[in-house]
Amino acid sequence: MDNRGLTIGEVAARSGVAASALRFYESQGLITSARTSGNQRRYDGATLRRVAFVQAGRTAGIPLEQIRSALETLPTRRSPTKRDWQRLSSRWRRDLDHRIATLEALRGRLTTCIGCGCLSLKTCALLNPDDEAASDGPGARYLLSDRGG
Repeated sequence: MDNRGLTIGEVAARSGVAASALRFYESQGLITSARTSGNQRRYDGATLRRVAFVQAGRTAGIPLEQIRSALETLPTRRSPTKRDWQRLSSRWRRDLDHRIATLEALRGRLTTCIGCGCLSLKTCALLNPDDEAASDGPGARYLLSDRGG
């Protein structure tokens, strides 16, 4: 990158993110650009790391609002440090751990019972006798706990 900054095409090429997505990220306050006298966007080098952070968050299923909140704590004109990234990503760890546990529970119960209370599986009499899951509330209750299945 030279003193003029990166064009949207350069950021797209280097980040692997489409220019349309970069414009969307900018409209959502996730990245920023300066404008040239010809009204063309120019991004500083720190934008590449911010885009990578957004992509990592999206891949992990983090809502854009949470990604934006995390990015708002960073300086906009310098590349985040390793410590910055550790601080930001640690905020998501609990949520990710919970989702991983839920997915593992689902995987383990795909061939047995998920506690829906349907009583349609032959094993329901063993895994959900007398429709006990119904007392826990609506939906697939065993996915929300370590009980059953």
